[in-house]
Amino acid sequence: MSMRLEIDLTDVDMFVRGEHLAAFEHLRAHEPIYRNESAEGGRFWALTRYDDVLWAYGNHAVFGSEHGAILGGSFRSEADTAGGKMLVATDVPRHRLLKQQIHPAMSAAVTARVADQVRELVNAAVDRAIADGGCDFATELATELPAGALMVVMGIGRQDAHHLIGLTRRMIGFRDETFVDIGEDARLRLAWLQAEIFEFFADLVDERRSKPGADLVSILLGAEINGRRLSEEEIFYNCMNVAVGGNETSSYTACTGMLALVEHPEQYDRLLSAPELTKDAIEEMLRWSSTNAYVQRVAKADVRRGDVLIRAGDSVTLWNVSANRDEAQFPDADVFDIGRTPNRHLSYGAGIHRCIGAPIAAAELSLLFDRIVADRVRFEPAGEPQRLRSNFILGMTRLPLKVSAA
Repeated sequence: MSMRLEIDLTDVDMFVRGEHLAAFEHLRAHEPIYRNESAEGGRFWALTRYDDVLWAYGNHAVFGSEHGAILGGSFRSEADTAGGKMLVATDVPRHRLLKQQIHPAMSAAVTARVADQVRELVNAAVDRAIADGGCDFATELATELPAGALMVVMGIGRQDAHHLIGLTRRMIGFRDETFVDIGEDARLRLAWLQAEIFEFFADLVDERRSKPGADLVSILLGAEINGRRLSEEEIFYNCMNVAVGGNETSSYTACTGMLALVEHPEQYDRLLSAPELTKDAIEEMLRWSSTNAYVQRVAKADVRRGDVLIRAGDSVTLWNVSANRDEAQFPDADVFDIGRTPNRHLSYGAGIHRCIGAPIAAAELSLLFDRIVADRVRFEPAGEPQRLRSNFILGMTRLPLKVSAA
């Protein structure tokens, strides 16, 4: 007889307390396709096993993205305002056409330029941390990864890049008192935070109209889909998508990855003594952190998976964070192993919606940890980490560490 627990996956504080992993372990074992019911998040299905999550990612004809990737992620409850406009909130064929327009801003040549910029910022930040004997890794070091990427991809200066990171972090953390006054209405707060980001890009669009460059904004201003130019709103949404995605993947993964090394000193020693493991170590950090915890889809038709019938119109969530701890796919899944191979994690998603900026994120993380390994930089705890109050993005707002170098 299976055991049934009432688990609410919209309870963000469960994630802050770190209790979500045990909850997902229970669901994978007893109710892998779980019907979540809560006052705040409404009703939705939660896919928790690796094979089920991968199946849904690959079945984009049935599981649509136009209602948005986040539960309650818009100030309009009936549908996400980004639906049909932003890459992650579009379905084929529009998704394919929009991706073709954005791709030049994520090319191999752009990735190489990002690497040069990130290397400069990371080296300076690591040097400062060593000189000071410590740092808040989350705010003083990890943020330099997306800053370098945004400088190149958006064609902006370092100060503007950090300002944009601050804006996107406030939106991601719209339930976190570190960033916002949580006494206000959450939906209204989210709308205002999104408007601030749009205002940033509105100014940038005005600049690029008179002085275009090779950046994402300039590319989107000249883009056409089926003979029609993108609207300003579509440009704003897709720039925001890149800014948010670039912020979360690299910086929050760097934080969780570094904390994992600190908490598993035998793995830290192993990495410092075997630099050739750095690439595998980063893949394990991506699996371990699962920064983008889930994505939402909406069923376009009735579909059956095992003995569960998902009805057309049902909201379905694909939990990357649970799939990445599935013992059926990852032996000893709760062990942090920097030499783990194969490591087919789902931290970048899968299928047509796999993260378009994955090569850039990988380059950023490689530059940081290559520097740490090359100079045998040792980070140690200097205080309690503080986790982002979110069930969508698993990150850290504070990670105080002591630093020394060989």
